[in-house]
Amino acid sequence: MKRGMQGREWLQRVPEEPFRAFIPHPLPPEPPLVWDTTMSDALERANRALGRLDGLSLLLPDLSLFLYYYVRKEAVLSSQIEGTQSSLSDLLLFESEEMPGVPLNDVREVSNYVAAVNYASDRIAKGDPLTLRLIRDIHAVLLAQGRGEDKQPGEFRRSQNWIGGSRPGNAAFVPPPPTEVMGCLDAWEKFLHDIPERTPTLIKAALLHVQFETIHPFLDGNGRIGRLLIPLLLVYEKALEQPLLYLSLYFKTHRATYYDLLQTVRQNGDWEGWVAFFLEGVAETAEQATRTAQAIFRQTAEDRQRIEGTGRSAGTALRLHHWMQRKPVFTIMEASRSLQVTPQTVINSLKRLEPLHLVQEVSGRQRGQVFVYGSLMKLLGE
Repeated sequence: MKRGMQGREWLQRVPEEPFRAFIPHPLPPEPPLVWDTTMSDALERANRALGRLDGLSLLLPDLSLFLYYYVRKEAVLSSQIEGTQSSLSDLLLFESEEMPGVPLNDVREVSNYVAAVNYASDRIAKGDPLTLRLIRDIHAVLLAQGRGEDKQPGEFRRSQNWIGGSRPGNAAFVPPPPTEVMGCLDAWEKFLHDIPERTPTLIKAALLHVQFETIHPFLDGNGRIGRLLIPLLLVYEKALEQPLLYLSLYFKTHRATYYDLLQTVRQNGDWEGWVAFFLEGVAETAEQATRTAQAIFRQTAEDRQRIEGTGRSAGTALRLHHWMQRKPVFTIMEASRSLQVTPQTVINSLKRLEPLHLVQEVSGRQRGQVFVYGSLMKLLGE
């Protein structure tokens, strides 16, 4: 269907260099999305995969453990898209007050993302509506410290930004001028709350994501907030009980296609192409998350059985193994404090686990050694 440009270009006559900013039309698309068998099948597959992912709470004895790691893996991936070099191991070292192997600003940025996810999830769980006010609050947490703390955390921008290039005049894309941002966001929020019409949740998430990235309402952190809004919307609309769906890996893997489709929507109105790509990402990501959760459950259960097989005195080692599931990167003193046992007791338990290849020392230090629950970290890394 031929829709044409999904907004208007506004020539900005500034002394330095004139440029054209893009102001998107309000949602929903006009004319409406064209539904064919392919689109319906894609939506059905995505909803089925989402349902299986949501059902993990019936499978896993501790869903919070999986969520704990899944949020951290998403934080790493979403921040890597923005240029950080931090890994999951770096983040876990940082949280254990160990020095990570990358610049501190990189890992602090990832840690801020974890804090933002947890903050947003808690607010929605308490019944707060998903609004522009909440989005500003989430942004304030995301940019609380480190890079970006001087980019107006928690405030919509009051100056022009751009994507690509060194200035608006040679940019790949220029979002709306600051005077138009609030008008665009008000329309965005109305669509979020089903004005002028109700839209199926996954389709709504797809459309809102493009529109948010087009408005680019903050001076920094737009990509991370835009990606985070997807799972938050699914939780807010009860499509998921917990924020378990994160598309950063899918967007990162298909980065060129992702950016091309955003621009094709703006210039040509190909919403159907974008929605098909988005639904494929939801299905793939939900299916992979379900497989990973099942693999983690199997692996930790098998490891527990192996420890139980070492004899009746395996009690403390089993306690350590249970604790390691939440802290797969740790020091002896950390385990000692958390389990309320002596450092020597932890050392004795590690001696029981090491021959089973459940833990490895990775720092090479004589003091302050760092241990890793290798099989769990391998699954999380995949």
